[in-house]
Amino acid sequence: MYHYTEAGLQNVWLANGYHVKKTKYGEAVSIEDAEGLHRAIGRHLAQKRYLTGAEFRFLRKELDLSQRRVADLVGTSEQTVALWEKRGKIPETADRIFRAIYLETVDGNVKIKDFIEGIADLDRKVEEKMIFQDTEAGWLPKAA
Repeated sequence: MYHYTEAGLQNVWLANGYHVKKTKYGEAVSIEDAEGLHRAIGRHLAQKRYLTGAEFRFLRKELDLSQRRVADLVGTSEQTVALWEKRGKIPETADRIFRAIYLETVDGNVKIKDFIEGIADLDRKVEEKMIFQDTEAGWLPKAA
């Protein structure tokens, strides 16, 4: 069996699907369908009762999200997400939401990811100046 630590998780072992090759620099391991392996690991983690910090980080990276983006999605700060990943104390609500986002995304529900990213973008958007005008229909934002 091969102890697969390349993904940042210490508890993943491979029964097969890998090849050990000797090189002039020592042994090298080649993984068959690494993307499929990561999807299987992610799906398994997302169906657990709770995530450790390393598992949370693994799912975040598989979704190609920065700590800042995750913070925007769950309504917290980037530093808080970093602490979750370092210490492994993820609030239950954030843990559940993030696991659901992962499963929906890998199952092909791109709409939910797009929706959540759109919300995060709206939260970050700061309007410097709001201009309103009085119209026959009442006060309305002035068209740009």
